[in-house]
Amino acid sequence: QVHLVESGGGLVQPGGSLRLSCEAPGSIFSIAAMGWYRQAPGKQRELVAAVTSGGSTNYVDSVKGRFTISRDNAKNTVYLQMNSLKPEDTAVYYCNAKYSDLWSRRYDYWGQGTQVTVSS
Repeated sequence: QVHLVESGGGLVQPGGSLRLSCEAPGSIFSIAAMGWYRQAPGKQRELVAAVTSGGSTNYVDSVKGRFTISRDNAKNTVYLQMNSLKPEDTAVYYCNAKYSDLWSRRYDYWGQGTQVTVSS
């Protein structure tokens, strides 16, 4: 069983910043594509940002220029720096790890989720 350990959520005022962290087991981190998803009440889960094992990143349009995803391979940790937060960013944020093994079997793991609330 693979455990992804998230931290960093909380309550912040509009315009504020938060940084989410997600630590993954070292056995998979270096080969996994890591991502952050979010799910707001009544909405489907959506991909917010992702970073490949090689460091390529992509973002949903609504967070471009405000959020930055990064990975520290020495710490087996992926981060999501969230700036200029808006009330519409309020959601439960989930860390995700995806990779394939030598036999092309695909694996997909999720963290437990961390609440981000943007409100005055």
